[in-house]
Amino acid sequence: MHPNDQIQTKQITQKNRLKQRLHDFIERVKNLQGDPHYIAVGMAIGVFVAITPTIPFHTALALALAFMLRGSKAAAVIAVWISNPLTIPFFYLGSYKVGNFILGNSIPFDPKYESLSELAHLGLDATIALMVGGVILGIIPAIAAYFITRKIFITLRARRVEKHLFDKVP
Repeated sequence: MHPNDQIQTKQITQKNRLKQRLHDFIERVKNLQGDPHYIAVGMAIGVFVAITPTIPFHTALALALAFMLRGSKAAAVIAVWISNPLTIPFFYLGSYKVGNFILGNSIPFDPKYESLSELAHLGLDATIALMVGGVILGIIPAIAAYFITRKIFITLRARRVEKHLFDKVP
């Protein structure tokens, strides 16, 4: 086999694995238990928490809020994963800038910061700005996640009922 053929085969295999993982993930989400409101509340909580700069506590915080607000804990944990190494820098930078604007701070952001502890050395003002900005930035996506998820699950459940009814017709 030619080396280029091996590379192409490997790329196709990786692409198929990614497709399968995405398919499995979507199936797990579709099989979440509970009424659409319950699932949507969990999803909104997870999205909100994912955008806040609370990275080491995302899952625990999402679970606690889902428990207190009676939302789907599974949906909350799934939604927290929108916060990942690709999105975190954008969430943190946006949070920091919005927080500084709201609070009237003028602390410059330096992208060399690699952790919350390094940012914390800037002081309480910077930490508060980061948290305030994260909360503000998380509100609209959380509301959108609620309505989108609710609509999706209402539609999915209606299709299941419809399919179930048609399967019973001789």
